[in-house]
Amino acid sequence: MTIPLNQADITLLSTYRTEAERELVDNILAFYINRTLDPINGGFYGLIANDLTVDKDAPKSLIQVTRILWAFAQAYRIFGNPIYRGIAERADAYLLSNFWDAEFGGLFWMLDASGRPVETFKMVYGQAFGIYGLSEYALATGDPLSLAKAVELYHLLESHAVDQAHGGYWEACRPHWTPDPTLAVDTVKQPVLKSMNTHLHVMEAYTNLLRAWPDDVLRTRLASLIRITIDKIVDPGGHFVLHFDAAWRRLNDLISYGHDIEGSWLLVEAAEVLGDPELLAEAEAVALTMAEATLAEGIDTDGGVVNEGDSSGIVNFDKDWWPQAEAMVGFLNAFQLTGDRRFLDQSLASWSFVKRTIVDRPKGDPNVAREARDWFWGVTRDGKPRNQQRTGPWKGPYHNGRACMEVMRRVDALIAPKSPGGQAQGRAPTLNC
Repeated sequence: MTIPLNQADITLLSTYRTEAERELVDNILAFYINRTLDPINGGFYGLIANDLTVDKDAPKSLIQVTRILWAFAQAYRIFGNPIYRGIAERADAYLLSNFWDAEFGGLFWMLDASGRPVETFKMVYGQAFGIYGLSEYALATGDPLSLAKAVELYHLLESHAVDQAHGGYWEACRPHWTPDPTLAVDTVKQPVLKSMNTHLHVMEAYTNLLRAWPDDVLRTRLASLIRITIDKIVDPGGHFVLHFDAAWRRLNDLISYGHDIEGSWLLVEAAEVLGDPELLAEAEAVALTMAEATLAEGIDTDGGVVNEGDSSGIVNFDKDWWPQAEAMVGFLNAFQLTGDRRFLDQSLASWSFVKRTIVDRPKGDPNVAREARDWFWGVTRDGKPRNQQRTGPWKGPYHNGRACMEVMRRVDALIAPKSPGGQAQGRAPTLNC
């Protein structure tokens, strides 16, 4: 949809784009270049605390490394900066030399600080991020080995992680690829055999793999994932159902507003890459329902996206970094689909909230050059930074880096359109991002 813009709109959007690019280059990516490289053991430090203290003995996470790989490969595609390619090459090499299971195939979940496997099960969520990062690196560099490994991961998931009876993907497999019903990506009380989280990121990974490897069978599998998302995972109220048993019976009424707004735009992206006009129209309608629900229920009075709710209302008023980043993109996507100014206003409000509370910068003029410190994990409802990792097993330059890159891309498309090319106490269970 072409959105008519006046000069004031163009100026506003151009400023948004400029600020997002500056934040990406000068703070997010610079933090990972300057602070995270492990010169002794290779790869990247597994943990940097909120006070920027490096834990050199921390384990190294598959999710952190694959997200660094994706972010710097994407940044290299955008900017052509050889430094970004070098960081992506470092992540790609470390991933394939240390995380790859030479005996059974696939990627280990966790290594110790020296690079030896310590958690060798095959979390499907983790394999998906392997596909996501490796396929992006192949798109950025043309590297055939990385593409081959991404395709191998896809075949391993299709061979071992698919529920042949009810459809969809199991949460995890044992090291030799038999399904393991005891493991799940989110820490919740009930045994979870299928989750929104795993399916969302397998869909995301298959979308990117299809860009690099336009295979017909992969296309059918991506279409199936889109269909599962629409038919089984999004409820009529515009929220993701988060956790299921094997037969897709929901296990709780938890709501993750960050996942809802993230999933809204990833669903549309998947359908766009697939290229099925009817499915795309359906995905867009569902995405707008999800964006409306998040706008109506998940935005606090300060403009930030709260973490979680359930049928009783909000159960976690904290505002972590990643829902704010995803709100920047998800609401901008909804504005692109409709031209409804409420969505643009909230995308801008989310960015304003990030600048005001989530970005770690010295007080004063935000345009003054500063040491790269990335983003806080999040803030409490009263705006105090949460004392959690600055980077670690669940935090890399993926949500915030991607948000900045998506804002740049989407503003360019808007300005110069082109042809398509303990819950009772307000604490929810741990829903990973």
